[in-house]
Amino acid sequence: MKTEVSTAANFVTRLLRGTGLLSEEQLQQFRFSLEEALGEHYQHHWCIRINHKMDPLIGKAACTIGLTKERLFSLLPSELTMWDGSICVLYESAPPSDTNQTDSCKDELRIGRSSPSKSFGMMTCSS
Repeated sequence: MKTEVSTAANFVTRLLRGTGLLSEEQLQQFRFSLEEALGEHYQHHWCIRINHKMDPLIGKAACTIGLTKERLFSLLPSELTMWDGSICVLYESAPPSDTNQTDSCKDELRIGRSSPSKSFGMMTCSS
């Protein structure tokens, strides 16, 4: 889980870095604070969401570098969702090498599997 939390914190930090308005020291403190907050709050599954409301963990990390909620909203997308979970492949550009394997989640469901055969970490961002 540490890798996923670190990746999420790095992603949000890169969004803030792209604004050019924060020092590298502020960005590193924000990343550290967010990673720590995520690690403490979530143990097995996590979701960060900005949906016209700021995720409290991102807000907490921003406070450590003196950013107000209003300023943070102006620097980040108004809608952002990142989570750690399992999904299945809906489309692959190359066909599977083993022709006995199923081609999609739809096929897996059709043959009665209760869960996808592959697990991927997924992060989405919409702006």
